[in-house]
Amino acid sequence: MTDLSRFPVARRWPATNPDAIQLYSLPTPNGVKAAIALEELGLAYEAHLISFSTNDQKSEEFLSLNPNGKIPAMIDPNGPDGQPIGIFETGAILTYLADKTGRLMPKEGAGRYAVLQWLFFQVGGVGPMFGQFGHFYKFAADKVADNPYPMERYRDETRRLLGVIEGELGKRQWLAGDDYTIADIATFPWVRALREGYDAADVIGLDAYPKTMAWVERAAARPASQKGLNIPPRP
Repeated sequence: MTDLSRFPVARRWPATNPDAIQLYSLPTPNGVKAAIALEELGLAYEAHLISFSTNDQKSEEFLSLNPNGKIPAMIDPNGPDGQPIGIFETGAILTYLADKTGRLMPKEGAGRYAVLQWLFFQVGGVGPMFGQFGHFYKFAADKVADNPYPMERYRDETRRLLGVIEGELGKRQWLAGDDYTIADIATFPWVRALREGYDAADVIGLDAYPKTMAWVERAAARPASQKGLNIPPRP
């Protein structure tokens, strides 16, 4: 049985099975990506809820795993050279899981970099911009009621990024090619959140991106997505 005692986060959120991957997350557009990938790959894991309502992500134990204080984060008890490893940032987690299993991303060649470029597109563009739009449109609307600029700025950038995705999905079924990859897993929950989480389908004009929305439906309908989108369960 793997000893996780050197990880303070595992002392606050104890593992039932320390030989399984330990996921510390919340079902947000960012948080679900790791769970969906773990489900796709069929890896044994345990999910621990990191509650924002009690500021779990700012606790000393969680910060010991992710000093940036963001979800998700993960411990793999069977990391490189068979030693436990802690990982944070979804781009790093998804790349690690793909490399560990040899799935959801080509091991080498041009196809690998096609996946990585779209993964970085999400990490550097889609996530931050969609998140800021959602913040000002839904969660902080009262704070900018007299200043439409923040919402409009991020709304327009969200539309622009959706246009990039729409153009690419006119050429192929999935973001990085003919196969479903970590690039799709990283991105579709954020597009889905515009409708499901932010209730912004009309203000964004999602009907103008039919290929993108069809892609979201394909990705969300996968059994692993259906499960991963709700892991860890909210109380």
